[in-house]
Amino acid sequence: MHCMNSEVATIIAGWLKKAENAVVFTGAGVSTESGIPDFRSPGGVWSKYRTVYYDEFMASADARYEYWRQKAEGHRDFADAQPNDGHRVIAKWERDGMICGVITQNIDGLHHIAGNQDVLELHGTARQILCQDCGTSSEAAPLIAEFLETDRVPACRKCANGRLKHATISFGQALPMEVLEQAAAWCREADLLLAIGSSLVVSPAADLPMLTKRNGGRLVIINRDTTPLDVMADKVIQESIGATLSAVDYRIV
Repeated sequence: MHCMNSEVATIIAGWLKKAENAVVFTGAGVSTESGIPDFRSPGGVWSKYRTVYYDEFMASADARYEYWRQKAEGHRDFADAQPNDGHRVIAKWERDGMICGVITQNIDGLHHIAGNQDVLELHGTARQILCQDCGTSSEAAPLIAEFLETDRVPACRKCANGRLKHATISFGQALPMEVLEQAAAWCREADLLLAIGSSLVVSPAADLPMLTKRNGGRLVIINRDTTPLDVMADKVIQESIGATLSAVDYRIV
């Protein structure tokens, strides 16, 4: 394990400057510094409630109500969250042409709010609601407010009673193929991949950094805990993400 020190920060800054196709890959850890709890952690949403699977959501009004009840509670956790130093540095790197874009497992939309343009959201976004019947997309906040006020699941205005669900990937729902293929292409072409705040346990998250390594690129892992891919990484840093990225950015001259 490589701890973060000025020498490591300088090395990573050098790699970023030289890279022609640097890509950032992020997981829940990049947003915990914005006060958004990691769903998997004790007390997180996944530990408190039963999972509503996609086919159950589609088939049952009761399941849709339970889904909305959980989502309305979870919405409070991130609705007012703001990008942290980590998000801001990543957005700055894209603006400055240091990275090609961001692949994220997160559904909180904070990369967009920070200013990133090229973001592949593997699991969708909780800031939008998508009708599962007609495909109409709308802002999440007003519909969450309506649910909390009426205690009834909102229905699609466009197609009359279409089933509304967050534009996120539910358990048992396939990841969007085109987004996954684009992410794989980015990782294959990357000469540097920064994997930040991801446990790198769940597929396809775990597979993407391996594509970079197999194609001769460098892999830097910045995460609070060890990951299964640490052994193949060129550098592993287990420090605060915001402080680490700020330290690297400071050394890009």
